[in-house]
Amino acid sequence: MGELELMWTVLLVLCLGALWISIRHRSSSARRGGQESRPEQVEASRRSSLAAESAAGVVSESGDSQAVDVIEISSFPVEAEPGQVAAEAQDASRAVDQETGAATDQEAEAARCLAAEQLARIAAEAQAAAAQAEAARRAAAEQAEKRETEARAARAAAEAEARRVAVEAEAERAAAEAEAQRLVIEAEAQRLAAEAEATRRAEEAEARRLAAEAEARRRAEAEARRMAEAAEAQRLAAEAEVARRATEAEAARLAAEQQADSERVALREAALVQQRKAANEAARIAREHEAIDSPPAITRPTRPEQTLVMVADDSKVVRVKTSRLLSQHGYRVVLAEDGADAARKIEAEPPHVLITDVEMPGMDGFALTRFVRQHPCTQDILVLMITGANDRHSAQAAASGVSVMLGKPYAEGDLIAHVASALAPATAAAA
Repeated sequence: MGELELMWTVLLVLCLGALWISIRHRSSSARRGGQESRPEQVEASRRSSLAAESAAGVVSESGDSQAVDVIEISSFPVEAEPGQVAAEAQDASRAVDQETGAATDQEAEAARCLAAEQLARIAAEAQAAAAQAEAARRAAAEQAEKRETEARAARAAAEAEARRVAVEAEAERAAAEAEAQRLVIEAEAQRLAAEAEATRRAEEAEARRLAAEAEARRRAEAEARRMAEAAEAQRLAAEAEVARRATEAEAARLAAEQQADSERVALREAALVQQRKAANEAARIAREHEAIDSPPAITRPTRPEQTLVMVADDSKVVRVKTSRLLSQHGYRVVLAEDGADAARKIEAEPPHVLITDVEMPGMDGFALTRFVRQHPCTQDILVLMITGANDRHSAQAAASGVSVMLGKPYAEGDLIAHVASALAPATAAAA
């Protein structure tokens, strides 16, 4: 590549030299007095210009070729010697200078013509060198294309070989996988066969074990039945003996009881006669005492302000609320906090009506009602019991002597109506 650059540089220098010679010649002609140029001089000058332009065109064209295919041209040898061409150009320039400085106009014209011929020869040689370089470039391109074709062919062959090797490897892999799968299937079949054989043997052993257990159980059951039958026979014999003895003992006991019953009946009849006599005597004595000591019974009031109503409840709110309701209707009210408090106040002043709760600490409503019914002064008064469960306490209330049961919540008018029923009939009708 350095030689080609040198060659193009030399050609460019030569062209510039030719142009310089032409310009100098024109200047010398002008100094001589403006003589007209001869036809030969004009023709030589024209030839010199054409040669320079031709050399310049070769340089330009060769320069373009160099820019396109520098690598291909540099790989081939160039027949033209750039050093020789440069030497010849320098010699021609020196000869022109010498001839121009020493010769006459005729000699200068001859020297100019000689220089032009030399430039034309050099341009022709440059054209030949450029043609040779182009041919070398084309040859290099053909060789490169050939190498590319060979490389493609080699690459295609390598790819085909690789595909063949890959196909063979895939076939070997598939064969290996098939063989491995076959071996796995055979091993699985052997394992299943072994498991089936083991299962069969285990089932046979289990069947033998079950048969042995069944036989042992049958023998044990037979022995147990035999022993149970023997024990049952012994038990029945013992029970029969016990029953016989019990029957004899029961007969003896019944005979003794009958004798004892006869004696007890006689004694009981005698005791009953004595008890009846004693009871009659006690009743007579009690009647006599009652006639002497007991206070007179409470008379039924005729007006509300004559009626004393006792409210027995452990709830202060209930006591206050009921007391206000009765006071609004004109009744006298006495309050008791529980059953014991009510009993003490009844001893002090018996009420005409008792309103009591069921559940109270100490003496509850049922005990208080029994106390009222046993007291000679209050055994006939009206007892109202306030309860939240009529059905549950109804039997016990009736046994205790409760007159009326009111379920919670109750209507105030119903309470007042029951209290008013304790008044005398004429007054109650008027109320």
